[in-house]
Amino acid sequence: MTAMVEPDRVKLAEAEVARTKAEFVGTFHDLVAQLQPRKLVREAWEGAKNKGADLAEDAVDAVTKRPVVATGLVAALAMFLAREPLKDATKKVAGAMKTSAKKEKKPAAKPAQLDKPVAPPVRRRAPRRAASKTEKQG
Repeated sequence: MTAMVEPDRVKLAEAEVARTKAEFVGTFHDLVAQLQPRKLVREAWEGAKNKGADLAEDAVDAVTKRPVVATGLVAALAMFLAREPLKDATKKVAGAMKTSAKKEKKPAAKPAQLDKPVAPPVRRRAPRRAASKTEKQG
């Protein structure tokens, strides 16, 4: 009886090995199929498109709820991105204003002082001169 048992156990073990090997090979082929570059790129692209669509929907909802804040953020972003051209334009305008101010510069008129009364001009007397001898005798 032991002689019969051993060949049956070996056959059962061989069958188990064959089944496990077939399962392993099937899993291996599934992994190879899933890891193909084209499939990976396609899945990544689909994921990115879906995420982008979700973000766009969220952005539209946020803008419709708070349009003033959204406008301010867009303006701030635009100014940040255009900071160098804005600096250059500001310098040009300031330089143009300085040169035109120098060309048109005239002496400024003194402002009239209406609060203070105008005093008459002070007359100074001529100093007395000493009388000469002829004037004293005469």
